[in-house]
Amino acid sequence: MSVTDLLQSVRDSADAVRARCDLMPRVGIVLGTGLGGLAEEIRLAAAIPYQDIPGFSEPTVESHSGRLVLGHLGETPVVAMQGRFHRYEGYSLQEVTFPVRVLKALGAETLVVSNVSGGMNPLWRAGELVLLDDHINLLGDSPLVGPNADELGPRFPDMSEPYDRELQRIAIDVGVELGVRIHRGVYVAVTGPALETRAEYRMLRALGADVVGMSTVPEVIVAKHMGMRVLGLSIITDECLPDALEPVDITHIVEVATKAEPDLTRLVARIVAEHL
Repeated sequence: MSVTDLLQSVRDSADAVRARCDLMPRVGIVLGTGLGGLAEEIRLAAAIPYQDIPGFSEPTVESHSGRLVLGHLGETPVVAMQGRFHRYEGYSLQEVTFPVRVLKALGAETLVVSNVSGGMNPLWRAGELVLLDDHINLLGDSPLVGPNADELGPRFPDMSEPYDRELQRIAIDVGVELGVRIHRGVYVAVTGPALETRAEYRMLRALGADVVGMSTVPEVIVAKHMGMRVLGLSIITDECLPDALEPVDITHIVEVATKAEPDLTRLVARIVAEHL
């Protein structure tokens, strides 16, 4: 897609959403595998299926419902993606991140991204939450490859602080208030969809990663490209310790995510409603 086509597609998508709902969100939220329940906490103004929004793809993952939810958490106007897109589904990273550009065009200045991940830090357990402090991109690609749209952001965006430190501090404080245990660590994004081998987990841990997943990083790159503040949170769904590795499947991952989701929901709802 050319720069001109990208800009026009973003405008067309934003116009289509505004035609259904005139709410101007301050915060955009991306909800991943097993994490769609937060949308139920939003005081609903509109829910728009992705197929009704020009330029949006359709999720092929069963646990991603595929709709855009607009409304309020507390008094904060928000727009939430209930389901995201992944490189392993066959989409380009430009397609994967296109909705984030639309969230920004709708008015969102802050992006909250959530995901599930495999835990490689031996001190952390499945079902616990991780506050993302940094990331490693091993997708072999970037959503910014190609001609740059100067209207959207600079050719060479700075990534020294991909996840906003002030938002991290707020998340930690809110976690203490709610009694929710939160770790802080580094997320590494891989293509998938196959889970990693024991040797790959050893390599990723040696590179400095605490958790591994197949999403989030492209969205964060694009958000930073457009000057958005980013808060990232992950649920550890399986313990990826090479010397004690057990088989896992998507059913188990969704089950663990579902059990941990209430803590993540309470945390994000409080942060957004009271601090954003």
